[in-house]
Parts: sequence; structure tokens; C-alpha cells
Amino acid sequence: MIDTRSTHALWAHLHALGVLAECGSYTAAAQRLGISKAAMSQRISELERAAGLPLVRRTTRSVRLTEAGQQLVDATRDAYQQIERSFVGVKDMAGAPRGLLRVTAPVALGRQQVVPRLAAFLREYTDIRIELELSDRLVPLAQEGFDLAIRHTATPPDTHVAWALCETRSVLVASRAYLRRRGTPGHPSDLAMHECLHYLRPGESPVWRFEPERTSRERPEPVSVAIRGCFGANNSEVLREAVMDGLGLAILPDFSAQAALKAGRVVRVLQGWRPVGLFGGHIYALRPYTPQVPRAVQAFVHYLRDALRDGFPA
Repeated sequence: MIDTRSTHALWAHLHALGVLAECGSYTAAAQRLGISKAAMSQRISELERAAGLPLVRRTTRSVRLTEAGQQLVDATRDAYQQIERSFVGVKDMAGAPRGLLRVTAPVALGRQQVVPRLAAFLREYTDIRIELELSDRLVPLAQEGFDLAIRHTATPPDTHVAWALCETRSVLVASRAYLRRRGTPGHPSDLAMHECLHYLRPGESPVWRFEPERTSRERPEPVSVAIRGCFGANNSEVLREAVMDGLGLAILPDFSAQAALKAGRVVRVLQGWRPVGLFGGHIYALRPYTPQVPRAVQAFVHYLRDALRDGFPA
């Protein structure tokens, strides 16, 4: 029968063995634990006496674990890491939000809607630092060390915590110069005769789909149109620039078209119809599931939710 009292007394010694395995020397392990080298050596010796066999091989140049020592470290590593995470989570509950936030966001959404709002947040939370990576690549958050992702999607992954920040919609836009030159389409089927600048997605054919707006009295059926155009790109900002240059029509997320619509550089087309299926209907903040959410993450999500609550009206 195991003497639980003596086992409990050795928990710190087991942790010291794991730290020794990571550091590879008594000196480095003692420094990490904040104890003397002699105290470190004593803990390992006491653990070996309790176990009844050697756990560490000592040479003049290195320290290596025996098979039994490695087995102990492998069996207890996850438990001690969980204890550390739990303590960090509890510690994070005290005081003001602080620490480094690594955030990823799509290029257009990040440049136009996230970056302009960062200064006010960082002035309010002076103990938080942000590293922002703008990329349209869907990165694995935990694997690449991101705390948060800002995404526009219809269905956030079940494996993540998802905070809905606001609604977003797609809009069909063109420049006035293009419409004067080529005419204004009155129905989605008319787009087959127009220059349609499409958003590139691997493996997808250039087809635009439209549904009638709820305010439409005729309630026509949804329409799909195979489109063609002189230009395509995988970035909505690039497509917006091409539209402003008069190259054709494009479907853009409202957050990307907002500034150009307000400035009158583009106008909405087919306002009785709603483009569907090309971009998501909501902006989300996503984070891999963890039992504890750092206060810095919570503060940033709440700030963005408040800042974006009205969406992107033109």
C-alpha cells in the first residue's frame, strides 16, 4: 500500500526531476526553480531513495535520466503543465489585463477595420501588447501560437470558442464611369454580359449567386450566374481598386467597400438582390478552447464587439 503522506511530500521533488530533464544540468534547473544547486541535488537524492532505484545518471559533463527517471517524467509532465496553466489562469484574474496578445486577421479586414481601432484600445490597456499578423491564410491558431483570430465566416469551427462581433454582408459594386460605359444591370442574369471581377478561390468556378431581398414584392427565385471578367484576385482590397478604376463590377464584403461607398467612388448595383455564398455573414473572434480565457483576450474581444456593434453601414 502506498504511503500517501510520503508521496505528497515528494510532489515538489517530482517537479524538480522534470525541470532537470528539460534543463540538462543541476545548475540550470536550480536557477529556474530559484533554489541552490545543493538543494536541487538533495531533492533528487531524496526522490531516488523513496523510489528505491537510480533516476539520474551523473557524469562530469552531463546529466541524463535513467529509464525509470524518464518514465516518471513522461507520466507526470502533463499533470504539472496543467497545474501551471491553472495557476496562470487564476493569477490572471487578479489586477488589470496584461501581457502579449498574438492576433491574426484577414488582410482587408485587418487593415481597414481592426488596425484603425488599435490605438484607442492600447491607450486604455497600457499593460497589454499586441502582435498582429495580417494574412488571408487560415492558420492553425494553437500550432502557430496565436491567442485570437478575427474571421468573417458563416460557421465557426466547433473546436474553438467563438465570439460574434457583428454581422457583415456582401455587396455588388461598380464605378459610375463603368456603368455609364456599359449600362446598369437590372437583373442578375444581365451580369453575363458584363465584366465581373471575381474573388479567386482554389477549385471554385466563377459563379455568382443572388437571393431576392426580403423587401422585394415579387419574391423571385434565387439566381446563379456564370460570370466572366478581365481580372480576378484573392484580396477584396485589390478588387475594390480595380472597380474604382472602372474595370468592371465586383462582389465585396461591406467592410471592404464601406469607405469607397461613402466617398462615392463606387455605387451599389442590383440593390433588390443579395449576393450569397461568397463571404461569411458574421465577423467572429476565435480562440482554441481552453478552460481559462486570459483577461487580455477577454478585454480585446469585448472592445472589438463594442467598436464593431453597428457593422459597416455605408
